[in-house]
Amino acid sequence: MNAKDLRDKTVDELRDLLASYKKESFNLRFQQATGQLENTSGIRAARRNAARVNTILNEKAAQAAE
Repeated sequence: MNAKDLRDKTVDELRDLLASYKKESFNLRFQQATGQLENTSGIRAARRNAARVNTILNEKAAQAAE
């Protein structure tokens, strides 16, 4: 998901999305630790998606503070 799509979402939707990306990241790290993970690029993608959502949340918070 790109940042343009994320900016159209509400804050509650973004928080839910962030929670799901963090959960996905945890599950992928757990799979890696147990040796079950085949595609290691998923960890990086989940972390970046979570960071992208977090950035948009911070932008919305800054706009609301103005």
